[in-house]
Order: sequence, then C-alpha cells, then structure tokens
Amino acid sequence: MSQFDLTGQTALVTGASRGLGQYFGRALARAGADLIVTSRRKADVEPFVAEVEAMGRRAIALELDVREENSIAAMAAALATAARVDILVNNAGCNVRKPAIDVTWEDWNLILDTNLRGSFFVAQAIARQMAPRGYGRIINIGSVTSVFGYAGLAPYGASRGGIRQLTMSLADDWGRHGITVNCLAPGWFKTAQNKVLYENKEWVEYLVDRIPLKRPGAPDDLDGPIVFLASEASRYITGQTLLVDGGISTGAMRASVPLPQVDPGDKES
Repeated sequence: MSQFDLTGQTALVTGASRGLGQYFGRALARAGADLIVTSRRKADVEPFVAEVEAMGRRAIALELDVREENSIAAMAAALATAARVDILVNNAGCNVRKPAIDVTWEDWNLILDTNLRGSFFVAQAIARQMAPRGYGRIINIGSVTSVFGYAGLAPYGASRGGIRQLTMSLADDWGRHGITVNCLAPGWFKTAQNKVLYENKEWVEYLVDRIPLKRPGAPDDLDGPIVFLASEASRYITGQTLLVDGGISTGAMRASVPLPQVDPGDKES
C-alpha cells in the first residue's frame, strides 16, 4: 500500500468550499497529504481547513477566482514562498442548466471561462513550479459529459469535453518534466449544484435505470480514484480520462419492448 501513501506531499485543491472539492480533499488528507484549498472567498473554505487540521494534517486556505488572471498570479506568488505543490486537483467549476436555445453570451462565458480557461491557467501556473523539480501530479476534474452529450448542458459539455482534450495535450507537453496529467470524470453525483434534480423522484428513477450499477455515485466512490491518480501507483499513466460513473457511459438503457429470444442451438457459422 506504500504506492498509495501521500505522506509528505502537498495537494492543492481548487473550488473546495463545498461538494466534490471537499470530497477530494478529505480523501487525499486521509492518504497522508497536507492540503492547500481555495475558494473565491477565503472565509468560505476556512471551516474545511479546520476539519482537515482536526484530521492531523496541515492545511492552508487561499483566495482564488479562476476567472481572473490576477487572482491566479497572486495565488502562484503566494505558493512560491508558502508551500511546494506536488498534486493539483483542478476542481473549480460551475454550471448553468438551460435549453441550448436559451443560453446567453454571458452564460457561455461564465461556464467556459471557469471550467476550461481557468483550469488551463491554474495548471500552467502550478506546472511552472513543478517542472524544475521534475515531479508533479495534475488531476483535471471532468465529467461524464466529457464523453457524453446531454440536453440542457451544451456549454457545460463543451467545457468538460475541452478538459479531456486539454488533459491529453498537457500530458504530452509536460511529461518530459516528470508531470503526469490525467482527467477524473465523475458521473452523476449529488452536489450543491445539482441537488434540485435529486428532489425529483421520477428523474432519479429515470437516471438509475440507465446506470448499470443501479445507483447514483456516493462521495466515497471517488476516494480511491483520486488517491490513485495522485499517487505513485499511477506513475506510468498520463493523458487519460478515468470515468467513475457506475457504467452510465456504456450507453446502457432498458429496451421499451422485450428483446427477441435467440435459440441457443442456432450457432453462427
């Protein structure tokens, strides 16, 4: 299990004021990592810092708005003197659910600037510090929409599909510096952003019917994958997208009519 031990390493998790960012942070801290956690408002992430410290790990809170170039530069400058980053979890993101015909210019910019442009420039800033040391783990957070399209999620899907392509490009760019870059793509997990969907029983039944494992994701379903991609266990894996989705990306769905029965004695020639 030493390959999964993160003791002595420091992980930067962006967008850690709630939801998946905190799930990722807890898993990394339990594996031994110290944390740097960010949010647009530093006060929003300070309770999580206290929680991590109670686990026996060191934690630092930083303010970061990934849509602002100056904010990313300020974070990078603070890290240059405060901490060495071994692991980046590029998690900060947002979404606006609307039919494509109703999406506004502002909606598109908000989502793409946060999820895609922000992820690139945060990764760039951290890679500049990792490269001289010849080591780093960058984990971009994608989604099942990195490989699947869903109505009402056009800009979001474009941003997450872009994350998958970005991951492959950065892996090729930075592999020579000992930096691996991978994409962790969760399926349907209940978060603060989408909790209203899970209040609709009919929608949940519709969703679960299309997931081979017959349930939405639970927070601890992501623990193993995030630690794996952050650790030495994945040292020869880069440029990949790891879907943690209960199998929904298989495209499985129930047929509306019974499937025809095949005669077991009727063999292919």
